[in-house]
Amino acid sequence: MIIVVLAVFGVIFGSFVNALVWRLHEREELRAQIIELRKKKAGTQQVEALSAKLQALSITTGRSMCPHCRHELAAKDLVPLLSWLSLRGECRYCHKPISWQYPLVEAFTGVLFAVSYISWPLVLHGAGLFQFMLWLIFLVGFVALTVYDLRWFTLPDKIVLPLSGLAAIQVVVVAVWLQSFSALWQPVAGAAIIFGLFWSLYQVSGGKWIGGGDVKLAVALGLLAGTPLKAFLVIFFASLLGTLVSIPILAQGKQGLKVHIPFGPYLLAAAIIVVLYGSHIMNWYQNLLLP
Repeated sequence: MIIVVLAVFGVIFGSFVNALVWRLHEREELRAQIIELRKKKAGTQQVEALSAKLQALSITTGRSMCPHCRHELAAKDLVPLLSWLSLRGECRYCHKPISWQYPLVEAFTGVLFAVSYISWPLVLHGAGLFQFMLWLIFLVGFVALTVYDLRWFTLPDKIVLPLSGLAAIQVVVVAVWLQSFSALWQPVAGAAIIFGLFWSLYQVSGGKWIGGGDVKLAVALGLLAGTPLKAFLVIFFASLLGTLVSIPILAQGKQGLKVHIPFGPYLLAAAIIVVLYGSHIMNWYQNLLLP
């Protein structure tokens, strides 16, 4: 029963993710236009019109709308998965197709919530329950970052920085809760390892090998990994996943070399694998080496 409830909540939060990433991107575009108009000292009417659109796209107060015709959506249009299916993937008002991204993200987030409960490596009470509740929030942020990075090849600070702050709060609270210095220094060491490596790659390559968003995200992922060994495991799985996906693309020849491949989704996928299964993977590896 708990699994079903979590899956339903995951689907609902997946719907929120779809709205969040679209609004964030649209708001960034509008802000850029407003800044450009102000530089050109354009009329106040143009700036005010864009500012009104910006307000309408507020994450907290803006009403749900169709991304094509901007028609305000009714409650019957906002039921995750079911509305998309009943409308056969079209807007009720302008009849333009609604991207498959919407139901896929909703279903995927629901699956992540359910799988996380099934695979959670800690006892679900006390500090373990506290970490699981926060983990669900991290999953929402991870899915949002994945969608954003796949669509626009960037990891927005407005998602990355709050996740890093929340990860830091989690580490401190758990360390105090358990009265364990190890629970404090090991996540910090994990964050230092991933951040240090990515920052070095960014500086050496001038941002060509890895993006600035990935460097900032490294802090949150290192803290969530929990230990230096698991931090290395995040790097390993992210590199492995990135390589497996990139090989078929690069095999296309010159055309494949021109394809931009964001690294953020692989980092996030690797972090999920390590948080849920990292201890099992390390135990399996140790048993393999020391039968």
